[in-house]
Amino acid sequence: MVNEARYDTVAEWYDAEFATSELGESARGVVLRLLGDGPGRLLDLGCGGGAHAAAFAERGWTVTAVDVSSAQLELAQARGVDVVQADAAALPLEDAAFDTVISMFTHTDMDDFAAGIREAARVLRPEGTLVYLGVHPCFVGPHAFVHDREVPELHPGYRDTSYRREAPGIWGEGIRAKVGAWHLPLGVFLHAFLDAGLVIERFEEPEGRDYPHIVALKARR
Repeated sequence: MVNEARYDTVAEWYDAEFATSELGESARGVVLRLLGDGPGRLLDLGCGGGAHAAAFAERGWTVTAVDVSSAQLELAQARGVDVVQADAAALPLEDAAFDTVISMFTHTDMDDFAAGIREAARVLRPEGTLVYLGVHPCFVGPHAFVHDREVPELHPGYRDTSYRREAPGIWGEGIRAKVGAWHLPLGVFLHAFLDAGLVIERFEEPEGRDYPHIVALKARR
């Protein structure tokens, strides 16, 4: 889950630059394609300002949106989203309560992404689905400078899983300079889902660039 102190001061900027921008809408389109239409109970884990959650509701889902940032949740509430303020690693939600869980761009922000995915699996009903989308662990991160570049400039540090605010791939005006970033190598990232008992049914590197900047997957409990 995103950390409150990190995102509360940039909530409106992040909402405009990412969630409601062309980048955010494009990413949401990938998730909606993998998700499909409701009805059903949907948990948006790490919902931010709720732009994505509102779009899921428009597709027939009954949405509960969770985040730790109070400033982000204020934006979500203004969009009419039902919100819960909580840490993803300890959700105050019942077992098997949701038909699907969605999470977008959170593995770079959760202090314990694996714990968050275990909680996502816990609150999913049997045979329920999880859809995740985030930056590509290989080509976007503290080790990879991508700002305004079609081809990432890679640096040492791919296997460094520490939280960082300064690194070759973090540029001065970007979101990671403002809130920092966790990095998970691809294998560690994928095992967060597998170790939670989820079965990955589809894994995508959406097209649009020669080197993909996002990954998306659909898994089942």
